[in-house]
Amino acid sequence: MSVQERKERERADRERLILATAREIAEEQGWDAVTTRRLAERIEYSQPVLYSHFRGKREIIGAVALEGAAEMAAAVRAAASAADGPRARVTALARAYLDYAARNPAVYDAMFQLDGGLAFAQEDTPAPLKDAFAALLENLQEVAGDGVHPGLFTELFWASLHGLATLTRAGRLPPEYAEQRTEMLVDRLAVL
Repeated sequence: MSVQERKERERADRERLILATAREIAEEQGWDAVTTRRLAERIEYSQPVLYSHFRGKREIIGAVALEGAAEMAAAVRAAASAADGPRARVTALARAYLDYAARNPAVYDAMFQLDGGLAFAQEDTPAPLKDAFAALLENLQEVAGDGVHPGLFTELFWASLHGLATLTRAGRLPPEYAEQRTEMLVDRLAVL
């Protein structure tokens, strides 16, 4: 391994450590607790080292959001591929989405609530965000219904899932009806 390759590997390792630590702090204490000073202390690097990777908290949030999008896409695809038939796939997709949001609230916030400087639904949308949408689209297009644009249907279904995830987390929806809500969403929106 050349010196350059070793330096690149060390840089990538530091970047992963910064992001993992930011996620850990955010999941424990919220994003307000994630500061460059606290990150530097926790990972035992100086603040200038952090700034050599990320220009600040906004970029860290954006990087965490991209990681989260990739993880969510993988979770949705895995759940849908393990299900048999359109209804089961859509139900599995919905459960996987809602489960990811519930298990990773700070990452979910980075993806959809906080300003990570990422463009959505635009030409310059980063690939992980496009892929997360594609993971939904590829499993929802077959249940959109005749004459319904699959992309628009996916946006509506996604918005519904996001609303359920957000309202449930905020304590606005009683948790004992979570499964019934998922079933109702699938029954009402998906043409099966």
